Amino acid sequence: QVQLVESGGGLVQPGGSLRLSCAASGSIFSISAMGWYRQASGKQREWVAGISSGGRTIYADSVKGRFTISRDNAKNTVVLQMNSLKPEDTAVYYCNLVRSIGTMTPFGNWGQGTQVTVSS
Repeated sequence: QVQLVESGGGLVQPGGSLRLSCAASGSIFSISAMGWYRQASGKQREWVAGISSGGRTIYADSVKGRFTISRDNAKNTVVLQMNSLKPEDTAVYYCNLVRSIGTMTPFGNWGQGTQVTVSS
């Protein structure tokens, strides 16, 4: 069973940057697509970015051009580089295994997430 641990969140001013990391255990990581999701207070969890096992990427319209997802299969890590952050990016961010970046349907167990707060 894959365990996922997110890190890198924090408080940042609008326009700032953060780099989130997701460390995954288990050999399935290298053959699985991965995704980043977020859940703002009082809202449903939504997908933010996805990356296939081969490195193809997809982004939600709200973050396109500002966020970059990448992966290091040797380290079982997926990273979300977030630039030009906006207050509306404030949320708890999670990573998960996904069946395909075409659907962004998660299928692993959710980790604890990492809080991102964008505020002046």
